Amino acid sequence: MEYTRLGKAGLEISRICFGTMSFGNKTEVRPWVLGIEDARPLFRAAWEGGINFFDTANVYAEGTSEEITGLLLKELAPRDEIVLATKVFHRMRRGPNGAGLSRKAILSEIDCSLKRLGTEYIDIYQVHRYDPATPAEETMEALHDVVKAGKARYIGASSMYAWQFLKYQHTAEANGWTQFVSMQNQMSLIYREEEREMLPLCRADELGVIPWSPLGSGKLTRPWGTKTDRSTTDMFHKTMYERDEANDKEIVAAVEQVSKVRSVSMAEVAMAWVLQKDGITAPIVGVSKLSHVKAAIKAIDLKLVDDEIAAIESPYRPRTVSGF
Repeated sequence: MEYTRLGKAGLEISRICFGTMSFGNKTEVRPWVLGIEDARPLFRAAWEGGINFFDTANVYAEGTSEEITGLLLKELAPRDEIVLATKVFHRMRRGPNGAGLSRKAILSEIDCSLKRLGTEYIDIYQVHRYDPATPAEETMEALHDVVKAGKARYIGASSMYAWQFLKYQHTAEANGWTQFVSMQNQMSLIYREEEREMLPLCRADELGVIPWSPLGSGKLTRPWGTKTDRSTTDMFHKTMYERDEANDKEIVAAVEQVSKVRSVSMAEVAMAWVLQKDGITAPIVGVSKLSHVKAAIKAIDLKLVDDEIAAIESPYRPRTVSGF
């Protein structure tokens, strides 16, 4: 395993982040998630493979992902050896103040996440999306207070437009409040729209980039047309990855060709591409099998050459912005 700093922050993280959206109690939206007994060997394999960075969110499986994550991390190592990230924004209950980035929501949800995770602090507390209904000043001051209360060590953000991200950053800077140290955005061979503005911004400001869905929700890991339980039952997957497939088929075919020549899995090729992209810190891998963990770790040692990179990049065509 390789380790790196999270942007210009001093925090040391593994080059692979273990995503936990696959775990929790089954719901109508995500009937494919795994319970704690199925999750345990995957967490163990990640830790034994050198991964020290784990990412979850309050909304995953209605909070039960955080519960499983907290329980299993306690089995692996002392808390200070783990880098733990979670998020706030999406709806956690019906009615007023059940979602968003208001001061009330943030201060309530951080305590709920800490309780579910069974920890006294979060290493990276992230806003899951931009909240147009709440002033940036209210959001950033509340996050600053969370840090100063010792409930979070750092703060970060997830998918939004570059101008929205900068609005939050400039608000914090102008008031002397804690600023974001990272951006968690969508990035893969089949979704490269972040290369236009967000990645250059993060490189310029030395911010960590921890992209989600680096394997295109699994599309880049198997020959075109192959179906899985998740791809056929997850409505989020259908709306994001089947509404606008652009040149996905050609990209998947190119990845498959490189994998055959190199005698490695398609997942390793797709992940290696993300890892080699300038400005990427630690892609988040979602797993439901041991092979997923092993492929992500092995991808660190796979160095693609210029001709291979050109072959898998060239079919890409601009596509509809998604994931916001």
